Amino acid sequence: MTISCGWKTLLLATAVLAAGAGAATAAPSDPAFAAFERGQYLTALKEAEKAATRGEPEAHTLIGEIYSRGLGVARNYSKAATWYEKGAKLGDVNAQFALALLLTEGRGIGKDRVRAAKLFETAAEKGHATAQYNLALVYIDGRVRKQDLKEAAHWLTKAAEQGNVQAQYDLGALYADGKGVGRDLRKSAEWTRRAADAGLSAAELEYAIMLFKGRGVAKDQDRAAFYLKSAAGKGNPVAQNRLARLYAHGVALKADMMEAAKWHMLARAAGVSDFQLDFMLSKLTEAQRLAAEKAAEDWSTQRALR
Repeated sequence: MTISCGWKTLLLATAVLAAGAGAATAAPSDPAFAAFERGQYLTALKEAEKAATRGEPEAHTLIGEIYSRGLGVARNYSKAATWYEKGAKLGDVNAQFALALLLTEGRGIGKDRVRAAKLFETAAEKGHATAQYNLALVYIDGRVRKQDLKEAAHWLTKAAEQGNVQAQYDLGALYADGKGVGRDLRKSAEWTRRAADAGLSAAELEYAIMLFKGRGVAKDQDRAAFYLKSAAGKGNPVAQNRLARLYAHGVALKADMMEAAKWHMLARAAGVSDFQLDFMLSKLTEAQRLAAEKAAEDWSTQRALR
């Protein structure tokens, strides 16, 4: 298990959560928010502009969100940054967080990671879970602020307790390695389980391994197989490889060389090689091999259509 770090990773981890952040804070009865929820973005923009003239912080954030995502208007990060800036100065936590993201990448505004870190901190102190996670990454990364894994663990814990899945997974890694916190395999397993139960495929894979080895949790091959299946189904190639091994050897699952072949082919196509499985599957008949290849292709096609 590894800790996510670096500013590119930071943005990838938060981009989806940032979308819609401004709209989420307004009251459902607010006309701008109501229009936004209905997908009437131009109406939402007009109503938000009216509210902004009255000095409502969330209205500024909503306008920034509309321009940032290009909803009903041409996407314009410069305008988004301007409106987020106004909302941030008025104290809206979502505007502070969204502006920090733009500053981190230099979208619509000059790149300023130092200021971004300060804004993440401001939002984090107000309880914004994703800002707390990003602030933890700042302390892990060690470029803008001196690396401080203890401080990182503090903010990861804050975010994890609020349900931030990536924070839960990374906190589990800190406990496994004893970095920033005392080494505690039980806590590592517990936080990893929470992230796994939330559907994070990397956590599902890691927790499955913990269950197989009894690392921080009682051994349970059946549960391990369950998590491996889930991670493999999400396209995690390492999980696909491990699942293929279970089917090939009949461990926790009924032996099934066709299923083993399918998952092995998918994992191999994604770059995870396994000589032992190659050798075992070389014993399949041509008809069996063709059927397994078709099963793998069908799985890939169905996943692409989801």
